[in-house]
Amino acid sequence: MSDNKASRQKPCHHCKSRPASAPPDTSTIHYEKFWLYRHCSSVQQRDRQAQKAGQLFSGLLAMNVVFLGSAFISSVIFNHVAITLADVWILLSILKVLCVSWIIYYLLGTSRQPHAVLYRDSHAGPIWIRGSVLLFGSFSILLNVFHIGYSAVLIQCKSRVEIVFPSIEILFICTQAFFLWRHSKDCIQVQHNFTRCGLMLTIATNLLLWLLAVTNDTIHMEIESQLREVEQRFAGKAPFSHTYLCNETTSCTCPNTTICKVFQKGYILLYPFNTEYCLVCCSVLYVMWKNVGRRINHHHVPHIKPKFKLQGVVFGPLLGTAAVIIGICVFMMYQIQATGSAANRQVFVMYYSYYIVLLPLMSVGAVIGTIIHALEKRELDTLKNPTRSLDVILLMGAALGQIGMSYFSIVALVATDPRDLLNSLILSYSVLLIFQNITQNVFIIDGLHRQPSVCPDKEEEIEEEQNHEAYDQRRVSMLELGQEIRKVSLSYIHSYSHLSWKRRALREISFFLVLCNIILWIMPTFGAHPVFENGLEKSFYGYSTWFAIVNFGLPLGVFYRMHSVGGLLEVYITA
Repeated sequence: MSDNKASRQKPCHHCKSRPASAPPDTSTIHYEKFWLYRHCSSVQQRDRQAQKAGQLFSGLLAMNVVFLGSAFISSVIFNHVAITLADVWILLSILKVLCVSWIIYYLLGTSRQPHAVLYRDSHAGPIWIRGSVLLFGSFSILLNVFHIGYSAVLIQCKSRVEIVFPSIEILFICTQAFFLWRHSKDCIQVQHNFTRCGLMLTIATNLLLWLLAVTNDTIHMEIESQLREVEQRFAGKAPFSHTYLCNETTSCTCPNTTICKVFQKGYILLYPFNTEYCLVCCSVLYVMWKNVGRRINHHHVPHIKPKFKLQGVVFGPLLGTAAVIIGICVFMMYQIQATGSAANRQVFVMYYSYYIVLLPLMSVGAVIGTIIHALEKRELDTLKNPTRSLDVILLMGAALGQIGMSYFSIVALVATDPRDLLNSLILSYSVLLIFQNITQNVFIIDGLHRQPSVCPDKEEEIEEEQNHEAYDQRRVSMLELGQEIRKVSLSYIHSYSHLSWKRRALREISFFLVLCNIILWIMPTFGAHPVFENGLEKSFYGYSTWFAIVNFGLPLGVFYRMHSVGGLLEVYITA
């Protein structure tokens, strides 16, 4: 669609153009061209219009791929006779092979061309997001290994596709993770439209993998919940075996062998990580897509980049650690009692009580942090930043999952019996969850739009230099080592006391919210789903309707907690 060649034409005054943000040597710039705008006399104007056209056509490509794949997946749910799950796997395997082929071409061809990567976006692909790609990618690979092992054990009743599909998935995950780790900051300047189409095709493939994972997870949750109901009805009789069904029959059951049980339990435990991996990859790929052809103004790049330092925080880590420890204890007790044959009502009271205590503390912290932002003298960062814009969109969009489920719960509980103890706890939990999501989003978004405090206190720098020089001049001894530890402690207290109260409060609040969001991510990720177990909303809306609501809202809620951790770390670093 476009022919990218180096151009040395001078800009024409007849076409309006934005100020050049490229380095002085414009001979290395590959301006974009598009046949619809070939008559524009200004190179910059033609480049800008060609960029918009390339984004439009690549977006249309992704939209059509997503709609086609969604139609296949929906057909499996509503008419599994004509379209089977194997057909969906074949379609996704074709898409993944195309994506892997393009990624290899980008690594070996596009990125190695002369002047291909003249700019790198310092905001794109922070270490925490790339670390998440590697972490969730590793768990997703292990998940597919368990899937292959489980299918191999049941090879007599499983299709060969169920072994081939995870194998291709492992290749796709490895290639994509390496690509995002090395090139997530690239602002590619050659082969613009081909790169955009490749990125959009990869985004569409990840979205379809996420959609398939959500629908498959729905089926697994329905089966397990139905089996638990059967066990409760026939309590005292022979135990019902928790096995997966194959082709809606009991002909394909997991034999009573240790290896099969390990594959089965490992597959269930690691399943949520696959959905997280797909969403994280989509966010990184979208930023790369926005950065194709982007030329960054070097005058706007900060020379001093704030780093993560665990200084100036005391109460935030203490309170956050206490919340994490208590949350882990509640989670373990819930898993032991709620996943048994007969769930105890008291375990739900304990679970929701923990949330009712924690959520107001998080909301108050976010409100105080927002007020401090309003009192600060830091200027707003108004520069164009695709990463920050995407962070805002993801925070607002992912929060809709928990907010939507909460409103459905509120309607169901108010219409039934809100005066019951458990119902009143769930009602309070739903209201507090909505308020906490809103206040935390306001705090994070406001903090992301503040310019970082790049000038630390001079006293801290002088003191650190003096301590470092003194340490190099001393001879090591046990007595001097004790004195050094004492001086380091005093130095930490001194640096803490010399921070302004606004910066200190922001760091305390941010760190506390980071730890709270981590525990609120751990609990639903590893299986604490009281909305599946309490049965209140399910009896009001009906089995199928409530499961459809929860299984689209719950993955978004899990992703929201993980993404909030990254945003809060950014707020902590820039405070």
